[in-house]
Amino acid sequence: MRSSSPLPRMSRRGRVTIGVLVGVFVLFTLLGWGVQAWTDWLWFDEVRYTQVFTGVLATRLLLFFAVGLGMAVIVGGNLWLAHRLRPRMRPHSPEQATLERYRMLLSPRLGTWIALAAGVVGLFAGLSAQSRWNQWLLFRNGGDFGVKDPEFGVDVGFYVFQLPFWRYLLGIGFTAVVLAVIGALAVHYIFGGVRLQGVGDRMTNAARAHLSTLVAVFVLLKAVAYVLDRRAMLLEYNDGANVYGAGYADVNALLPAKEILAYISIVVAIAIIVFSNAWMRNLVWPGISLALLGVSAVAIGGIYPWAVQTFEVKPSARDKEAPYIQRSIDATRAAFGLTATKTSAYAANNLTPPASLATDTAVVPNARLLDPQLVSETYTQLQQVRGFYDFGPKLDIDRYGVNGKTQDYVVGVREINYNELTAQQNNWINRHTVYTHGYGLVAAPANQVVCGGQPFFVSGFLGEKSQEACAAQTEQIPATQPRIYYGERMETGDYAIVGEADPDANPSEFDRPVGEGGDNGPESYYTYTGEGGVEIGSFTRRLLYAIKEQESNFLLSEAVNENSKLLYVRNPRERVEKVAPFLTVDGDPYPAVIGGRVQWIIDGYTTAATYPYAERVNLQQETTDELTGRGTFQLARENVNYIRNSVKATVDAYDGTVRLYEFDETDPVLKAWNKAFGGDLVLPKEEIPAELVAHFRYPADLFKVQRNLLTRFHVTSPGDFYSGQDFWQVPNVPDAPDSGQKQPPYYLFTQFPGQESPRFQLTAAVTPNGRQNLAALISGSYVDGQPQLAVLELPDQTRISGPVQVHQQMTNNANIRQQLNLLSSNQAQVQYGNLLSLPFGDGMLYVEPVYVKSNQQDAYPLLQKVLLSYGDGGSFVVLADSLTDGIKQLVEQGKRAATPGAPPPTDGTPPPTGTPADPPALTGELAAAANRVQAAITEVRAAQASGDFERYGRALKALDEALTAFQQAQQAAAPSPAATPGGSPAASPAPAGSATPAPGG
Repeated sequence: MRSSSPLPRMSRRGRVTIGVLVGVFVLFTLLGWGVQAWTDWLWFDEVRYTQVFTGVLATRLLLFFAVGLGMAVIVGGNLWLAHRLRPRMRPHSPEQATLERYRMLLSPRLGTWIALAAGVVGLFAGLSAQSRWNQWLLFRNGGDFGVKDPEFGVDVGFYVFQLPFWRYLLGIGFTAVVLAVIGALAVHYIFGGVRLQGVGDRMTNAARAHLSTLVAVFVLLKAVAYVLDRRAMLLEYNDGANVYGAGYADVNALLPAKEILAYISIVVAIAIIVFSNAWMRNLVWPGISLALLGVSAVAIGGIYPWAVQTFEVKPSARDKEAPYIQRSIDATRAAFGLTATKTSAYAANNLTPPASLATDTAVVPNARLLDPQLVSETYTQLQQVRGFYDFGPKLDIDRYGVNGKTQDYVVGVREINYNELTAQQNNWINRHTVYTHGYGLVAAPANQVVCGGQPFFVSGFLGEKSQEACAAQTEQIPATQPRIYYGERMETGDYAIVGEADPDANPSEFDRPVGEGGDNGPESYYTYTGEGGVEIGSFTRRLLYAIKEQESNFLLSEAVNENSKLLYVRNPRERVEKVAPFLTVDGDPYPAVIGGRVQWIIDGYTTAATYPYAERVNLQQETTDELTGRGTFQLARENVNYIRNSVKATVDAYDGTVRLYEFDETDPVLKAWNKAFGGDLVLPKEEIPAELVAHFRYPADLFKVQRNLLTRFHVTSPGDFYSGQDFWQVPNVPDAPDSGQKQPPYYLFTQFPGQESPRFQLTAAVTPNGRQNLAALISGSYVDGQPQLAVLELPDQTRISGPVQVHQQMTNNANIRQQLNLLSSNQAQVQYGNLLSLPFGDGMLYVEPVYVKSNQQDAYPLLQKVLLSYGDGGSFVVLADSLTDGIKQLVEQGKRAATPGAPPPTDGTPPPTGTPADPPALTGELAAAANRVQAAITEVRAAQASGDFERYGRALKALDEALTAFQQAQQAAAPSPAATPGGSPAASPAPAGSATPAPGG
């Protein structure tokens, strides 16, 4: 009688159906992978970086097969061994009778079942391993840092290049042993080597030897883990000192404990094998050994370090942790490039505007008035020409030498924004073959406006000469190839098909509007002639990309011909990321005209997360501020404790050519990556063109990370660091402090104290932790081609206000508030530009441009006024029509303040040494008005601290009324001509064709 199978047998039709479905799934999966790999190869061949494609692919395949095969062999071998060690005779029991059905199912095709199980395990292990290609390449090609860790004296290169992959291999080992134990135990149980019922031993000698050996291997791996954990402790967080790296309790208690536990693990592994197989041949003593290991781990590795931390370290943590805090300070400053930071004291003790402000040629004339975030709308409205052109939500700052003078310019690229195409324009032919590119880099001096507050455009014209009255008549920053095929507004699916079948035929790509006098009417057309792009003229290529893009027009449309090229991956940042996947790319690429061509410049960082004792930061968190997502890309959530701006990359806006230039010649991480890809992936620093070097700027995201770290790690004394009294903080946006967004750093072409001449630098103000007055100015610039961080540190008890305070003091001034109210109405709104903090004349000069934007449709901001303040932020304040006029008013206020017996500044600003006026000198209505102002100020502060916005609004309104009443009482008591800024709310337009600046000319 035939025994019944434990599972019903599937019909032949069912097996065929499942086979067909599996075959179709595998076919389409392989087809998708194949198409992706083939098109990737063609793209990398176009940009001439095939070594990256082949290097990464070969490494992925190597790890997939090596780790997958190794895992499959270990698991499958143990399954086969467990079956090989099965007992020939099994005692009769209900348990064995039940298992007999499964043995009958497995035994005829046992090899197939083992191979299938091992294959599945190997597949998942291989898929996991191939994603570690970057760790393997660094493991293979990494060298020394030339710096040793302070505890073991091991080169930092071991931690950065070796340790991550060793820990991964250890994890693979643990996984393999655990799966082998589970699989072997299951096979032993099914085939009788392990029994739960019946007389005699529950486990055969062979099964015991097999399983105990696997457990011993697991314990030996644990010993290796303890050894690696000793090194990894230098990367952990020290709660007692709030820094990273091993602290007092770790070094004096946990490190010895880990070493002891490693030796105990070796002894336990030997004991398991001996007691289980050579001596008592049972599992009692091995179990006791494992229990002792667990108890030792808790007692030696947990309780003892806790006791040391609680009873020895905490009572005197400042002294005990001091050497380890010093290690963290030194390592963090080294890992993030802070060691060479130049710190100098700046007294800022001059609170009166000096007369030299009016004659200065280095700081004042270069004060930037155009805010690249606000004037983006202005550029779009005045230079857009067609609705599908776009400049993005934020422009960029760069510097150029024009007519022998170097200054900063606000620059933007006139790109195609496919999301702005009309319904009529947005079909496949137009989107991918007609509207293929933008045109021109538009620039305007950053300190100059014309025609009632408009930028003075000097480049990016659509013809040979400007047709506008309020712009330069000829290109001052000429580009011989102004067409933009690659730009920041390009998204993943925005590919372009270029190239004409007949070179003599009329071009089909929309180039630019040229007015009524063009050969093709009001619009000019063009045919792409660049070397970039993947050729898709053959049927095979067209079919390939039809599958990739899931678009039949590649095969059917006549727009695709034998001369066609496909341009894709057109975003410069994505292009660099694809060429150099090992780089972290800065979130703010910027364009520059170099050699007559528009080039995108992108900063690339090499990073690591295993630098011993260094602070670990999250790049996304540290680089997020008001501009993130508004023209600045958000970085990934990557935790790092080492970063270098090691690469400067360029992407040609016309043909997409990518070049990677070595910028940090000492970075070991970049050397490892360059070696991994053949040694010539990155061009040497000496090959960087001088014209390109002139446009390098200190990268914004790196500066943000360094600035944020300097708020703590400018303190180099362990004791002071532990107390935290001298820490700083980054202030919020001055005109919206309740938003919680940090003030972005800003680029300036200016000269700070201690600098020999003006330089292009990225600058940020910081305030003391928990307070709003100014603590320091941090700047980053290049000196002789090398990055330099500089800190101007103010005295601890300075009266100089910080950015938030200065903005509030300037805008709450009585006279200024009245003028601002005139600028804003139901038909317009006031917008504030960058608040610049400029050290000058042993004091601080603050400059904040004021824009007005009408509420009418398609309105754009116009620069109408400039807020200026000197000293402590509230004593000398003006709102002027221009920077020049404002500086004159500040100087006049300073002269009056310095003249004995002279009346105080009549702009409604309180004297430097008192409240709105000195109470002892006030009588009658003037004293009552002053007391009302003081009460209103107190209420504003209380309302702001309470977080009650309704109360805060009422308090501001009351303060405004009190200041107005005080001004009226002051004028009634001692009338004098007011030193108010001249000009109307909207500056008069300049004559047609003139370049007369308003503010800052």
